[in-house]
Amino acid sequence: MGDRVRGWRWRKNPLRRRSDVVEAWTALAVAILLLVAVPLTGVVAGRWAHDEAQRIAQQQSAERHRVRAQVVGGVPDSLPSADGVRARTYRVTVRWTPPGAGEKPRTATARVPEGTHRGDVVDVWFDTRGRSVPPPAATTVVWQHTLTMGVCAAGGAGAVVLLGYGVVRRVAMRHRLGEWDREWARTEPEWTRRRPA
Repeated sequence: MGDRVRGWRWRKNPLRRRSDVVEAWTALAVAILLLVAVPLTGVVAGRWAHDEAQRIAQQQSAERHRVRAQVVGGVPDSLPSADGVRARTYRVTVRWTPPGAGEKPRTATARVPEGTHRGDVVDVWFDTRGRSVPPPAATTVVWQHTLTMGVCAAGGAGAVVLLGYGVVRRVAMRHRLGEWDREWARTEPEWTRRRPA
C-alpha cells in the first residue's frame, strides 16, 4: 500500500491532475540540481576564488619584503580598546639597515604588534615604494577565502533552486485548486440536486 500511495503522481489514476505531474517532475529536477548542480557550483566558485587569491598572494609576495627593524619611536601608553580576534597594531618609527656594504640606516613609520616597546626588534613589511604594508596573504588566508566563496556560491545556488521549486509548487497548487473548482462546479449539481446557476 505504501508504494502505491508514494508514487501516485507517476502512475495513471483518476485522482492525478496535470499539475501533479508537473510538480512530480519538478521535485525530481530539484533533487538532481541539489545533489549535482549545487555542489558543482560551489566547487567551481571555490576553484576560481582559490586561483584568484593565490595569484594575489604571489603578487604580494613579489612586491613586498620583510626587514628586521628596531623600534626607535615613541610607543603609545594606552591603546584604544577594540573587541575582536585581530591582534592590535599601532604605528611607530622603526630603523633598519638594508643588506649590502655601505648602506646607510633607514627610518620609516611601520605598524608593529601590541606589546612592542622601544628598542625591540620586530619584523616589518614594506612594499616597493617603501610604505609599511601588512605581510603577504598566507596559505591559510587563501584557503579561508576559497572555502568561504565555495560555500556561499553553493548556498546561493541552493537557495535559488529551492526558491524556484517553491514558486512552481505555488503555481501548481493554484492550478490544481482551479481544476478542482471547475470539476466541483460540474459535479455539485448531481450530488446536491441543485440546478446550475
